[in-house]
Order: sequence, then structure tokens, then C-alpha cells
Amino acid sequence: MAYTHEQVSQMRDTKLKQALQAFAPIWLVYEEFRPREDALIFNLVYNDPSYGWMNRRYKYDAFNDVLYHMGWRLLSEAETLEIQENEPHFSGEVATHVPNAPRYRAGVSAGRPK
Repeated sequence: MAYTHEQVSQMRDTKLKQALQAFAPIWLVYEEFRPREDALIFNLVYNDPSYGWMNRRYKYDAFNDVLYHMGWRLLSEAETLEIQENEPHFSGEVATHVPNAPRYRAGVSAGRPK
């Protein structure tokens, strides 16, 4: 059965909420529907507490219900400000602490063992 663009978008959004809600607010800056693959190629922009503002590319495969990460790049301050002028795709509190981020791990703050 072939999915419609709307169906794939809804399925993708459900998957994204499970995987990336901690990083909200998140902006959807590019989207391409591929009906032959039942897939969406899209870019998300959000502030990763460990790396800063990122533009990350993903592919969502609706048939298998799988989200693939396809690369990323850091954004400049000017690019970030331009994107923030638009409404986010997923609203939320600004993430200030991600529990599993490297700088918050117990071994990192205590220094390296000798």
C-alpha cells in the first residue's frame, strides 16, 4: 500500500517526538516526499547542548518505520537567528541539560583515571 505525504508526515512526527523531544524547540527547514520509497528526506534545526546549533539531515522510511540520520553541519549565528524568526515544528522548553551528554557524565568531570 502506498502512503500519502500526509500519512508519512504524521508517522515521521510520531517517531521524531520519541527520539528528539528533549531537543525541542525544533525547526523543520526542508522536506522532500519520495512516494516511490514511502519516505521523507528532511532537515531539522535545533540546539544540541553538546555541539551548538545544528542542521541535521534525516530520512524517514514509512514502510519500515525507521528514522535514518544522514549527516549534519553546525550553523552560524546569522543562520540560527534567521531560522528562529519562524515558528518551530516542535515547540518545547529550551534544552539546557541532556543527561547523557559527554560533559555531564560522572567520569568526565572527575578527570581521567591514572
